[in-house]
Amino acid sequence: MTSKQTEVSTTPQAAKPKPTLPKPTVANEQANKVFIIGLPCTGTTSVSVALLDQGLTVAHQAFTKQAFMLADAVSDAPCFSDYQQLDKLFPNAKFVYLDRPLDKWLPSMQMLLGRMLVHLDKDTGRFHPVMKRSFNHCFDIWQVEDVFDEAHLTACYQRHQQQVMSYFAGRDDFISIDISVDGSLAKLLQFIGLAKPDAAEFRQLQYPQLQSQPQNFPQLNFPQLNMGRNVASWDEYKHPNKISANVSGPDKRKFFDYRLD
Repeated sequence: MTSKQTEVSTTPQAAKPKPTLPKPTVANEQANKVFIIGLPCTGTTSVSVALLDQGLTVAHQAFTKQAFMLADAVSDAPCFSDYQQLDKLFPNAKFVYLDRPLDKWLPSMQMLLGRMLVHLDKDTGRFHPVMKRSFNHCFDIWQVEDVFDEAHLTACYQRHQQQVMSYFAGRDDFISIDISVDGSLAKLLQFIGLAKPDAAEFRQLQYPQLQSQPQNFPQLNFPQLNMGRNVASWDEYKHPNKISANVSGPDKRKFFDYRLD
């Protein structure tokens, strides 16, 4: 490889333009949002990466107003705890719940908490206050003696699931998927208006167990991320449409002023 020789200019240099942030790709900044409200370890990273690859701007966690404004889709904290408040702030949004078998979710969640718990401490933890509040709301991490207990985590998962299903019962702006099921990505893309499958593919979406997935419909399934002990896939995944959880905007790095019940 040949090196490029540096030239020194004697003429005044124009100021470099500031980098531009990704802009939402949907109609406007307060409509048509997609909120992924599954708990951690249900596939939030895989869904986020899949939506990036579909051309959406995505925030995997959002702790400022500006992050919500810039992102077409937001997943993980605080969406899994704040979905009712977000529903009021963004009345045209769509909500996606992620389901995962408990026997697979429990060990993943225990491993994640093992890495995060010290940083979720109410007083000394280094994680963002919104993130700490979100985890405490769903997992009672500041109240229970053993947050890793399987019975405790199972109760937390089932309570969250029941609350979500009750809140969104009968609504057409809500969907529940298991990302390990064939056709789940196609089902999500159709739900948020990004896919127009033909009749054969509609049958695949509705009855995936009856036939093999069609070869002419790409990316039916989600990418397999955060496998084993790898829980940093979002940070490692590079994409121009990623929105920082702490991005600053007109209100600096302020969050919304609502409170959780």
